[in-house]
Amino acid sequence: MAFEPPRRLVRALGEAAPDGDGWLAKLPEVAERAVARRELAVERVQVPGGRSSLVVLVRTADGTPAVLKLAPRRARPESERAALAHWGGLGAVQLREEGGARERDEGVLLLERLRPDVSVRSLPEAKALLEAAGTLRRLWVEPPGSHRFETVAERTGRQAAAMRAGAVADDEVAPLVDAALAAREELLAAPPEQRLLHGTFRQSKVLAGDRMPWLAVGPDPVVGEGAFDLARLVRDRVEDLVAQPSGASTTRRRVKRLAESLEVDQERLRGWALFRAVESGVRARRVGRERDAELLLEFASWL
Repeated sequence: MAFEPPRRLVRALGEAAPDGDGWLAKLPEVAERAVARRELAVERVQVPGGRSSLVVLVRTADGTPAVLKLAPRRARPESERAALAHWGGLGAVQLREEGGARERDEGVLLLERLRPDVSVRSLPEAKALLEAAGTLRRLWVEPPGSHRFETVAERTGRQAAAMRAGAVADDEVAPLVDAALAAREELLAAPPEQRLLHGTFRQSKVLAGDRMPWLAVGPDPVVGEGAFDLARLVRDRVEDLVAQPSGASTTRRRVKRLAESLEVDQERLRGWALFRAVESGVRARRVGRERDAELLLEFASWL
C-alpha cells in the first residue's frame, strides 16, 4: 500500500519546519517497515488526519482493529508513549504494545482503535464541554517520580520568546502580547500543583470508544497545573464564539462554568486562556494563517 500523507499533515509540517527534516520523504519506508514488523493488515490512511502525524487504520495478526501512528521527532512521540503508558488507558487511548525491540521504532505507536470519525465535537456544545471536562479530569494524575516530561514553565518559556519576537514586528498585537506575558509571569510565580497534563486538549481530541464512552487521543504531555490544560478547551469552537453578538459574555461564562466544574481557580484559568490564545494567534499570523490569527486575537481581547 502507498502511505500517502494527507494534505493537512504536509501543510502543517511545512508551517512548522519550512526547510523540512526529511521525515516526510522517509515516511513510506518507515510505515512499511512498521507494518511488516508487527504483521499488520492495513485498511486505510485516516483522512484528513492530524497536523503532526500519519494515522493508519490497521488490524493485528489476530484480526483486532488497531491504529498505527507515525510522528516526527519534533512532535515528541516518545513523550506521548510515556504518558499513555502512565495513564494505562484511564481516560486515554491505550498502547497496544510496550517495551522490547519494537519500542526502538522511534516515533511509531500502535494504539487501540477508537471511532476516529466520532469526537466529542459532534455533540451539542453544552454536552460536548461536559463530556470533555469529565475526560480531562481523569487524566490529571501525579506524574511518574523520575519523569522527563516538559514542564509548563519550560514550554511556555519557549513560546514567550517567540511571542516577543513577533510583537516587535507587529505593533497591532503588542498590547495583547504584553498582557499575555504578564499573566504568565504571575501564574508561574506560585503554581498550585504539578499534574501530568494532556497538553493540547480540545473537543476533537476526545473520541468515542468501546471500552469507555470517550477517550482522549494525541497528547503532547506536559507537567503543571490543570488550569493550563483546561485553557485550551475554553476557546473550542472559537469561530462560533466570534460569530455571536454575545461572544465576549459567552466566553466569560464558559470560563466560569469550566473552572467550577473542574474546581480550578477562575482567574488562573482566565490567565492561561489569555496566554494560550495570544500565543496561538501570533504563531498563526507568523505562518500566514491570517483568518485563524484574527479569530484567536479577538477571542483573547475578551479575556
